[in-house]
Amino acid sequence: MEQTLTQPKTTSPLRNIVLFGGLLAVLALVAIMAVNLQKRESVDLQNQQAPDFTIPLFAQFEQDSVTLSELRGQPVVVNFWASWCVECYKEAELLEQAWQDYKDQGVVFIGIDHLDTEKEALAYMAKYGITYPSGPDMGDKASQAYGITGVPETFFIDKNGNIIHVQIGPIERAPLYTLLNKLVTEPGS
Repeated sequence: MEQTLTQPKTTSPLRNIVLFGGLLAVLALVAIMAVNLQKRESVDLQNQQAPDFTIPLFAQFEQDSVTLSELRGQPVVVNFWASWCVECYKEAELLEQAWQDYKDQGVVFIGIDHLDTEKEALAYMAKYGITYPSGPDMGDKASQAYGITGVPETFFIDKNGNIIHVQIGPIERAPLYTLLNKLVTEPGS
């Protein structure tokens, strides 16, 4: 009697790789969806209450820090910028000029330096003559609270603490001054 040996079936290595790759793809999609469910982007904040923050200010300013909630009752422009940001250079002098033009009307400008070094940030501020209060975003907390997608991003906040406009990318003179006029002239804004 002839004996037949049955060999166990072997799985092809290619099949295992495909199955493993598919499993990784599914897990990655689930992870991305979970993160996106929790992540709030800056434009989602338009017409919402501005998240509060406190940032330390660079040494040349009279105050040690600024807290947004302490500015309630005043219109506020919050600009996220960085010295390494090419697009930020396009609006730096304009923002400083707007600060000079509107500070006597009660508008407060705050610059939040994003993922930068102090040395480079101070050189940028000196180059463009930035005099409005600015400081580093320690631990990236303000950037995360505002869900910025990059720099520059500018938030226009009315007197009640509501974000009336989110500007992604550099802003031009005409829309900037239109928004500032709206902030100072609208009742209750």
